[in-house]
Amino acid sequence: MSMASNPRYETFLATFSDGKSAASDQARVRLLDRGVEIEVSGRAERKIWPYGALQSSEPLGPRSIEALLTYKYEPGANLYVSDVRFARALAEDAKHLTAGAQRWRQMRPLLWAMAAIAMVIGAVYAFQLSPARTIAGWLPDSTRDYMGEQVVSSMTANRQTCTSKTGQVALDRLIDRLSEAAGRKKTFKVVVVDWKLVNAFAAPGERIMLTEGLIKKSGSPDELAGVLAHEMGHGLGLHPETGIVRSLGLSAIAQLMLGGAGNLSNLGVMLTQLAYSRDAEREADTYALDVLRNARISPKGLAAFFRRIRGTNKAARGDSGYSSFDVLRSHPQTAERLRNVEAVQAYPATPSLSAADWRALKSICSATQSK
Repeated sequence: MSMASNPRYETFLATFSDGKSAASDQARVRLLDRGVEIEVSGRAERKIWPYGALQSSEPLGPRSIEALLTYKYEPGANLYVSDVRFARALAEDAKHLTAGAQRWRQMRPLLWAMAAIAMVIGAVYAFQLSPARTIAGWLPDSTRDYMGEQVVSSMTANRQTCTSKTGQVALDRLIDRLSEAAGRKKTFKVVVVDWKLVNAFAAPGERIMLTEGLIKKSGSPDELAGVLAHEMGHGLGLHPETGIVRSLGLSAIAQLMLGGAGNLSNLGVMLTQLAYSRDAEREADTYALDVLRNARISPKGLAAFFRRIRGTNKAARGDSGYSSFDVLRSHPQTAERLRNVEAVQAYPATPSLSAADWRALKSICSATQSK
């Protein structure tokens, strides 16, 4: 190709604006080896805009008919060249201005993210981790709190919550003691529901729902402390979050993390229908025994509760249609768990609550309000 037909080194007419005034000046430009040379009419000096620092208002390519350029190191200035040959030749010299390069820049973060996700998933399976639990561990506290609020709201719908002031003070005292012993710098939130069902449920975000039926059936504050410590164990192990992630799927969880509410109205029902695995129950019991030891509360209360559950396995059905000790439905293998608790060596312990606080707690449902 001859010099005359080659756009490189050929002079093209252009319009240049320095961005400092509204006026534009006529200019001549050339495509040199290292950039676009600009000669503005009436100015003696020539400037060169290196290709690598150029930006284009529209992607350049084989069909381009003009070019509107800016320069990274000269903010406000722009160069307009209305010439097909210049625009297409510039696309050859400054390939980062082409549509293909622009698409690559847009896709690159996504590709990196996909690669990172693939590596994480590979590591999860390589180390035999639980994908659902791993994702549950990634959930921000705000998402876990929102999930917990939705779970408690759906589980307490159409039921009264217990609000006796003296009972709440006693419960708070016990929860604070157990939360501090858990060592996570987070205080669990417990809602007591006026319900004859004997059960307690752990919800996401360090939340626990406790029924009056369970409080009434507990023979001592240490029994109740043991049950609460076990539910805290589920929370510490992220078992509620893991179950919800597994049930809802990644797309729903991603939508939730991005601020979408999604269909969470039945989360409470979903959570009560999820049966924890034996490993999850063992892990929750292990956490519970650690919490009780750190709180200097005897595990004998938890053992006594397990014995009562085992002895009333054939109890009559309550008003809900479930066994009055329906805690068995979601917490299987009571005999095995009882043996593990009874095997714990004795350590110095003090009562979880005073006699007065225990009386107050057992009467916490003497005052109620609609949730």
